[in-house]
Amino acid sequence: MLYVKRLEHLVSKEWIVFIHGAGGSSSIWFKQVKAFSDYFNVLLIDLRGHGKSKNHATDKKYSFELLANDVLTTLEIEKIHHAHFVGVSMGTIIIQQIALVKPSVVKTMIYSGAVTKLTFKSRLLLRGGRILHPFIPYMSLYSLFARIIMPNKNHQQSRLLFIREAQKLMSKEFNRWFKLTARLTAYLAKLEYTRIAIPTLYIMGSEDHLFLPPVREIVQKNTATLLKIVENCGHVVNIEQPDLFNQHSIAFIRANG
Repeated sequence: MLYVKRLEHLVSKEWIVFIHGAGGSSSIWFKQVKAFSDYFNVLLIDLRGHGKSKNHATDKKYSFELLANDVLTTLEIEKIHHAHFVGVSMGTIIIQQIALVKPSVVKTMIYSGAVTKLTFKSRLLLRGGRILHPFIPYMSLYSLFARIIMPNKNHQQSRLLFIREAQKLMSKEFNRWFKLTARLTAYLAKLEYTRIAIPTLYIMGSEDHLFLPPVREIVQKNTATLLKIVENCGHVVNIEQPDLFNQHSIAFIRANG
């Protein structure tokens, strides 16, 4: 069973489920917990092999289907039948998979630094990473990725937090997650053609140079989606600009609750 932290509201019936990205843990939502728990029930989850779910790691080949099923099983155990999902980075892909296989459980989706489609630059980055992966320590590779994805001075807090969280991973666990990138282009293409009409809010930094352009394209095509762009902000809006992230997210949930 995955590690969860459950914060119940005295009145609200709405549940918010937070899904972190690869290399992180539920601790990356520390700037959201108070704001959201003032209005809603909150469930924080550490994904397989991360944070306090390290004992849930296995030698089984990882897939987004497997990781999404972990979350769905956890929701069944916690008796949460409908929820609003908030995700960051690769965690947004897991939420998309949950919506694909069990849309009835997903009331809304809110994404920070959403990974929806790989641009030429992001495909080149991953290809380079797969070439370097056998030859350099996994933390050197992760730190390089973090530096490229979050290059600016104002991205430093997010970058250092992600690196610090990744240092808690075992190298075998990092390798299992990194292997997921080999099928990422094809997997995201499949998701693009099977999108479910669930209210979705993208909260993206104006400086998220790898992932913002594809999100703009998706929002233009899908009337169930809304895009909020936060100026002078990079990949991880919930850390760099938490007040704006919380404000937009809570308003969206209350409008679609």
